Amino acid sequence: MATAFDPYRLGRIVLSNRIAMAPMTRSRAFGPGGTPTELMATYYAQRASAGLIITEGVQPSIVGQGYPDTPGLHSDEQVAAWRAVTDRVHEAGGAIFAQLMHAGRVGDANLLPGELTPVAPSAITAAGEMYTREGFKPFGMPRSLTEAEIAQTIEDFAQAARNAIAAGFDGVELHGANGYLIHQFLSTNANQRTDGWGGSIEGRIRFAVEVTAAVVDAIGADRVGLRISPGNPLHDIAEDDLDLTYKSLVNAVAGVGAVYLHIMETAGQRDLTTSLRAQWPGTLILNPNTLPEPTGPAELDLVQDGTADVISYGALFLANPDLPARLVAGGPFNDPDRSGFFGGDHRGYTDYPAMT
Repeated sequence: MATAFDPYRLGRIVLSNRIAMAPMTRSRAFGPGGTPTELMATYYAQRASAGLIITEGVQPSIVGQGYPDTPGLHSDEQVAAWRAVTDRVHEAGGAIFAQLMHAGRVGDANLLPGELTPVAPSAITAAGEMYTREGFKPFGMPRSLTEAEIAQTIEDFAQAARNAIAAGFDGVELHGANGYLIHQFLSTNANQRTDGWGGSIEGRIRFAVEVTAAVVDAIGADRVGLRISPGNPLHDIAEDDLDLTYKSLVNAVAGVGAVYLHIMETAGQRDLTTSLRAQWPGTLILNPNTLPEPTGPAELDLVQDGTADVISYGALFLANPDLPARLVAGGPFNDPDRSGFFGGDHRGYTDYPAMT
């Protein structure tokens, strides 16, 4: 019977264990043009004992940026700067995937050059506030993507994936969770389109499926994962027909052949997690819901009982860079500082999955 400390083959690479570091927004890309810095290289290298590191969200295009000082993978200088990060992780014996995240309507127009504004499936403002350089402000009105722009956005994801491989990443994870662009297309309140990209379940899952297919075609199925968060209301997301939507999505993505599905579990959704686990033919990475506590040692049993192939940890990895060794030993664990998660200095903000 497998344990979380056993090696695991993920596509073309072998992970040293079945403990992943979850993607966590850091806002520390202080280099020119949104490039990673030496600080980021050190941060990821310190955590290379994870079987798999999944980076913070990385925008695939200029308009995909949502928060200050987040990194991109759409320019030559960004590719070169990320190479310094991936080299350090590989030298330390780790594996690392880049999470490609288009923020969609969760964006600040002041971060974008010229006349660019945040875009979305539909021109519908999200309720609530977001972090900006000037503090928290209400979400602005996004512009609805045209069909031609949807096609370009899909190509932006594919090109960013090619750039990730050129930068030395082992693969990419597509961020289809937490209220960002892919999740907005899945939503029944953020996506009010009446064309082939909305309306029915088939229309609402189409963007996620076509992005996945384009990225698989660009870099190979064994280098591509998709992250989802069924039922997560973050950033004013509502999802009608939840079970059928995600079962349809997972079936379609399985047909494309992505190497893993990463579920960021929402409270009360373990039955859906179990159902999707049975349906999904590839690797399942689970970020289990343990709120209000961070994911801890008890969740290692989810590998042993077959609920998941890999367990992803967020907050504990911030406070414990050597987390796998501490999990083997049963502790001790440094307590994560949550003071900046949803307020204060955004550089401490770790995105919702880091809370679990």
